[in-house]
Amino acid sequence: MQSEATVVAVPQAAPSAERRGYLTLALLCAAHFFIDLYSSALAALQPVFVTTLGISLAQVGLLGGLLVFASSTMQPAYGYLSDRFHSKLFTALAPAVAGIFISLAGLAPSYFALLLMVIAGGSGIASFHPQGSSRATYGITENRGRWMAVFISSGTLGLAFGPTLFSGIVSKLGTSMTWVAMIPGVLMTVLLLWLMPDAPVETKKARFDWEPLKAVWKPLTILYLLVFIRSIVQISFTQFLPLYLNKERGMDLQSASVGLSIYLAAGAIGGFLGGNIADRFGGRTVILLSMILSVPFLAIFFLTTGMVSMIGLALGGLILLFTIPVNVTMGQDLAPAQSGTVSALMMGFAWGTAGMIFIPLVGWAADYYTLHNALLALVVFPLVGFALALKLPKHA
Repeated sequence: MQSEATVVAVPQAAPSAERRGYLTLALLCAAHFFIDLYSSALAALQPVFVTTLGISLAQVGLLGGLLVFASSTMQPAYGYLSDRFHSKLFTALAPAVAGIFISLAGLAPSYFALLLMVIAGGSGIASFHPQGSSRATYGITENRGRWMAVFISSGTLGLAFGPTLFSGIVSKLGTSMTWVAMIPGVLMTVLLLWLMPDAPVETKKARFDWEPLKAVWKPLTILYLLVFIRSIVQISFTQFLPLYLNKERGMDLQSASVGLSIYLAAGAIGGFLGGNIADRFGGRTVILLSMILSVPFLAIFFLTTGMVSMIGLALGGLILLFTIPVNVTMGQDLAPAQSGTVSALMMGFAWGTAGMIFIPLVGWAADYYTLHNALLALVVFPLVGFALALKLPKHA
């Protein structure tokens, strides 16, 4: 990618380095699937917590906001640490930590205990993303947008599968058996410790330097705000869709979770398509199309019912999530030496700050104006994103 601030040339990798790059990519894609599977589990369990713990929608929003803070807002701290120390433990231990604590949430005896489990599980999620995304395409010299899209989409598929898995466990085995979902996360950690290569030698020798980030702060700020705007819609829908479909559209818990899975699976396809389109037409074009075209389909979801409504939800999610790999690769190309920190800003901090502000806000608004109206109001935000994306350089 080219920007007004800098032009980055990607060095050619040796064949052996490229083979290691593809091995690392495959492992990280699998790990990303399970990490994000756990991060979406809370959405499926929220209707259960409302019943078993007697919590309000505002408390549900606080719970979701706390998960976002622990799993996303804290990612820049882990990005800095991974860029500073270059230990693969930031990535390798994350699936087990996330899996154990998120899966134990079903056993929480009180709201306070649930909050502690969410914080601990969210810390594992936060640890994975900066280093995982910065190493996903290391050593791969061609079609980086496409391969980053594969990495991102693997996580989005995990997001899509998580609600269905956890709601299925609750429906068939009971809330007390959610702990069985930790097993794949623990096994994934074993595989990463065993098979994933250590950080490249030249990366280990690098020192963290703030100057490259200062040099490109303007385009990075625009990219950050675009991710923030997209995340307002994305994360609010992810947290509240099962509750909305269950309480206001009368779906049972499992059907409501399937609705969320459809939305997120469409987003995974959208992320893959967005990365490929960006390789051909540029990231700016993808962002503009995503912001403007997602609005009518998301509006269709709220203004209609039945199959037409769900098709609108799926297409809106697909188009909205075009930009996930695009924002990450554009940010990494602006400051490649600090790719972990940049990835944390694009994937974690923007997502996290949006969630911390808007998940509790949507929960509060839902108590007064209904969840339908609170979620419908969010559809205007991509229009703001379209206006902001016009400020990106045309060759970006």
